[in-house]
Amino acid sequence: MRVLLSTIGTRGDVQPMVALAMALRELGQEARLCVPPDFRDWIEGLRFPVVPIGPQLRPTASAAPPAQAPPTPEQRRRMIEGTVAVQFATIPAAAEGCDVIVAGGAMSMAAHSVAERLGIGYVYVSYCPVTLPSPHHAPVPVWGQAPADATADNGALWAEDARRWNDTVGAALNAHRAAAGLAPVADTRGHMFTDRPWLAADPALGPWPEPDGAGVVQTGAWILPDPRPLPPDLEKFLDDGEPPVCVGFGSVRAPRDVARATLGAARALGRRVIVLRGWAGLSPADDGPDCLAIDEADQQALFPRVAAVVHHGGAGTTTAAALAGTPQVVVPQLCDQHYWARRAGELGIGIAHPPAAPTAESLAEALGRALHAGVAARAASLAGQVRTDGAAVAARRLLDYIRG
Repeated sequence: MRVLLSTIGTRGDVQPMVALAMALRELGQEARLCVPPDFRDWIEGLRFPVVPIGPQLRPTASAAPPAQAPPTPEQRRRMIEGTVAVQFATIPAAAEGCDVIVAGGAMSMAAHSVAERLGIGYVYVSYCPVTLPSPHHAPVPVWGQAPADATADNGALWAEDARRWNDTVGAALNAHRAAAGLAPVADTRGHMFTDRPWLAADPALGPWPEPDGAGVVQTGAWILPDPRPLPPDLEKFLDDGEPPVCVGFGSVRAPRDVARATLGAARALGRRVIVLRGWAGLSPADDGPDCLAIDEADQQALFPRVAAVVHHGGAGTTTAAALAGTPQVVVPQLCDQHYWARRAGELGIGIAHPPAAPTAESLAEALGRALHAGVAARAASLAGQVRTDGAAVAARRLLDYIRG
């Protein structure tokens, strides 16, 4: 079996796909990836073929600029038209000779149409329950609208979400389908997601709310093993004192001065700090001996050795902190990150920071609560429930799917 794993997202979308590629290789199957060019060198270093798609994404994660007006509907429509065109131009060649396309994330708008045109299988995967339709939760705001009122009817909200998908994506999608000799689709979102999407999220952290998993295949999170040792300077810093606080925002934009605010909060609590610069280039602007800034590190090796993790609420980082049994302070920025912040609070394994920009004072308050012995105990207890076999489960299901 040859599989194309396709996504145009940032690291949080790409890394699970690499985990699935590894699991498929373990089963003797072939995988190739169609991902943004930022990840080409890394993935090719793991000996997987890569077809780059779209522009470099790293520049979009520079430190958050002053508040800007959201794009107008017309600007959003033009951006979507460009994105759809790039996918229809790139994915068909990437999928040549493949038996199935696995498409990750809601921006994978053309993959199902390409699979249909090639006569091959197709699976859509989400990394968070609330991005998939259910009467038990509201849609994640993705088209510039305000978050849903808690009293609103979820069914009506999902119907409106479907209309937005049709209004924003439908025309561009169907124009390219017509050029490929395919019939138009009336339900853009349903066409992309299918009636049996996969959910690559841990059941203990992000359970699918429907009884018996109706309509969704939940495999567990796709966690990539990372054999890299921690850098020597990081090892020394960890060994030189009590467990520090770690702050990082991965490959997304970060609030201004969040690293400096975390350092101030940690110092107020007598803690040291590790800053993971990430794509946003976080910097505490302080070279004191109680702070170490590094580009990145293996979260699975680092998080068990820190006192708490301050992060953006990406599915991968939330899962890594939970697997480590480490308390977390989640400072969500957009989309599903608000869900993971809420789940950390509901499970008692961390603190959801308020939507306002974090300050040293607000982070000190949140960290103080996260470092409470009760939170640490609940985080340690939940760690034993987090599954690590999600990618292997998905790889086996994919084989079953192709074999019919």
